Parts: sequence; C-alpha cells; structure tokens
Amino acid sequence: MLVNEIMTRVVKTITPETRLQEVASIMCLHRFSSLPVVDGNDKLVGILSEQDVLKYLFPTLKDILDGMLTPDFEAMEADYKKVLSLKSSDLMSSRVITVRPDTPILQSASVMAKNNFRRIPVADVGKLVGMISLGDIHRAIFMKSFSGSQ
Repeated sequence: MLVNEIMTRVVKTITPETRLQEVASIMCLHRFSSLPVVDGNDKLVGILSEQDVLKYLFPTLKDILDGMLTPDFEAMEADYKKVLSLKSSDLMSSRVITVRPDTPILQSASVMAKNNFRRIPVADVGKLVGMISLGDIHRAIFMKSFSGSQ
C-alpha cells in the first residue's frame, strides 16, 4: 500500500502569520499535536508542534549558566500568556521531514519511528497534499488483513 491510498487529504493548516492563540485553540480543541505551516500557494514552509510551543517556556542554557539553576516552574507556566501573542513563524520548525504520496506506508512508518513522530506531512514537489499517522497505517494494515487482500 502507498501513502496516497490512506492519507488524510483535508488537512487543517496554519500560515506563518497565524497567532499562537489561534494555533493553541486548534491544537487543544481538535487534539492535534502539530500543524503544518503553509504559504498562500499551499507550499509547506514549516511545522509547529505542541513541543515547539511548550519548549518556548523553558529556560535556555544561557539562563541556566547565568545563575537560574533552579527554575521557577510556576512562573514559567504563567508566561504561557506571552506565547499566545507570538506568530507561528516565531516558533515553527522550518526544517520539515515529509514523505511523498507514492511512498510505501511501512516506509513512512519507519521515517516516523526514526524521527519519533506520530504523524508526518505528505508533500509532492514541496506542496502539502495530506498527512499520514501511525494510526492510519495500523488501521489500513489491520483492515487489509481482514479483507483477504494480498
């Protein structure tokens, strides 16, 4: 089976200008752990994960070296409100690992495992065309095993 046979084609995306308040709302309400960032032509320009957002709250190595040896985690949690005023482009990862639509599904699972991802964007010549998750792959293999298809 190939990725394009089972991928989700309608993908919720954000732009580099999307405010983090909207991003956080989408992530929390829809239980998305990451969102692809696209430009006006659906070109994939980044990905923003919950980890990217939360990592912003933690002290930097410079903070620790400057004497902040015991971080005040309660104060850091309160700083979350500051994150909400940022834009996607402020925190997104611009190095995006993708798979192609014609990639075998187990190969895409191996890319996800290697990078510790649960889902990955599907891109064709730089354009976002879908998303695929480990759950999609597992479900497809499970269903194929019951349909009698070889």
